[in-house]
Amino acid sequence: MGLYLLWIFVGIGFRSDHLPFIGILVVTYFLSESTHKFFLCMIGLALSWILLDSLRAFPSYLYNDVHISEIYNAELNVFGITDSNGMRITPNQLMKSIANPFLDFITGFTYLMWTPVPFILGIYLFCQNRNILIRFAFCFLLTNIIGVIIYYSYPAAPPWYVDIYGFDKHFDIPGSAAGLLNFDNLTGTTIFHDIYSKSFNVFGAVPSLHSAYPIISAYYAKKQGLTIGTVLLVIFTIMTWFSAVYSIHHYVIDVVLGIFCAIFAIAFFERILSRTKVHELIRKLTIYVN
Repeated sequence: MGLYLLWIFVGIGFRSDHLPFIGILVVTYFLSESTHKFFLCMIGLALSWILLDSLRAFPSYLYNDVHISEIYNAELNVFGITDSNGMRITPNQLMKSIANPFLDFITGFTYLMWTPVPFILGIYLFCQNRNILIRFAFCFLLTNIIGVIIYYSYPAAPPWYVDIYGFDKHFDIPGSAAGLLNFDNLTGTTIFHDIYSKSFNVFGAVPSLHSAYPIISAYYAKKQGLTIGTVLLVIFTIMTWFSAVYSIHHYVIDVVLGIFCAIFAIAFFERILSRTKVHELIRKLTIYVN
């Protein structure tokens, strides 16, 4: 905990949104034996947040060329649509033409749920099956590690960047809520504006980890035998994929790569890592928290 606080103040800089996260860590770690065990079960999710938050200290554009026109042209070639004027457009551009308040609200609400949904599933699994919870949390972490590796290997601009800046390269710029601003306007809030104006990973469009997370949740819900829960999470997953494109935050290519990222993480974790010392670590942790 001390090392994390040191990293916040020395490495990435303290922000007000660190307070609730630190509060949750402190309370769950120290409040009681039960919350301490919950902290240990959920450590994979906590480390995921810390990992992503730490990216702001190491901007990806400093380590590799940023891809803007390449990803746009690939989207146009693979998933492009011919409009009524005979012009080839991206699915994002099509979504802008059919935007309406109903879809603005649904997609905005869906995008807000990417953190609460895994957390709620984590609470349920803590009460029902802590072994699956530990596996879920560490697979979630592995998914983020894979995503971060790709972020730095292939920094790529999101579709909203092309809308604002074209194909010119502008670094160290603020993020944009893009289509999610419509949700802010509908609800009279600044939720997405506040979130994305502080964005630290503008060139992290590939892969779409938003599209990967619900797959991990649905998989482990199914492992637990949650029939209705799995169905709801599958619906949520599809809604997230649609929302990612509709909100102009991701190309379809980003979503597809996010899906493969989740599938690879699950297969690698369950089929390969489970045969290594990781299995013994999870077994010992499960015994301790039960």
